[in-house]
Amino acid sequence: MRIGFFGLGNMGGPMAANLASAGHVVTGYDVAGVQVAGVAPAASAEAAARGQDVVITMLPNGRILRGVYDEIVVHGEKDALFIDCSTVDVESALQAHSTARGAGLASLDAPVSGGIAGAAAGTLTFMIGGEEEAFRRALPLFEIMGQKAVHCGAAGTGQSAKICNNMILGISMIGVCEAFALADRLGLDRQKMFDVVSTSSGYCWSLNNYCPAPGVGPASPADNGYKPGFAAELMLKDLMLSQAAAEAADAATPLGAAATAFYHAFVEHGGRGRDFSAVLPRLSEMKRGDEP
Repeated sequence: MRIGFFGLGNMGGPMAANLASAGHVVTGYDVAGVQVAGVAPAASAEAAARGQDVVITMLPNGRILRGVYDEIVVHGEKDALFIDCSTVDVESALQAHSTARGAGLASLDAPVSGGIAGAAAGTLTFMIGGEEEAFRRALPLFEIMGQKAVHCGAAGTGQSAKICNNMILGISMIGVCEAFALADRLGLDRQKMFDVVSTSSGYCWSLNNYCPAPGVGPASPADNGYKPGFAAELMLKDLMLSQAAAEAADAATPLGAAATAFYHAFVEHGGRGRDFSAVLPRLSEMKRGDEP
């Protein structure tokens, strides 16, 4: 396929490279001028969108997504498929669908889970909203970039699934970090803590696959000085999206709200630029009643 790819950052770059490595003709565009091996650079957004079978976007937020769609859909080929892999608010996802539909184009919202490592390894999970036919057309591409693609339903449901998933992740990571910090104060060895909980009812992805304690469990950002695999400010962004969605749906999410407040304080007080699991060293130095 001929593919235009917008946004060649930490996530988009490896995704575009994997598509090119699989034999697709990929043209990339990034406002920062980023270039990716195997991906032909476009001189303009119009050049990246024109003449493509598929256009994929991986952008920072809903405002930018809406602006990019307003600019590029008019250059889309008649039968082109537009796929947005950004994590944005549901309203922006629906607006992108509407903009594409107004230009006679098929579209999907397809946010991802798996982080930078998953993007590089081609093991992402895609959560997809949109028409079944469009999903079937895109599936071969999802299978190159990821290990699982779930068609969640109508337009916007991909973003809904991503928001709910990451709310769980943010809540669970805080719980795991609190448990390790408490175990430290109680004199329990971290490895012993992991050995027990990882095979008991406390089992969860935040512990077993992404342990926040250095030297415990599989390799994770904790073993690399908490250099981000998933930055704390990105977790905060996703948690804020979850709370905006909960407000719009009149849904009670007390733990989601608490996790949002926690990460907001953490990012503002030294967490920016660190992995979201770096709340463990912060909690380890705190005393009961301290603000994060």
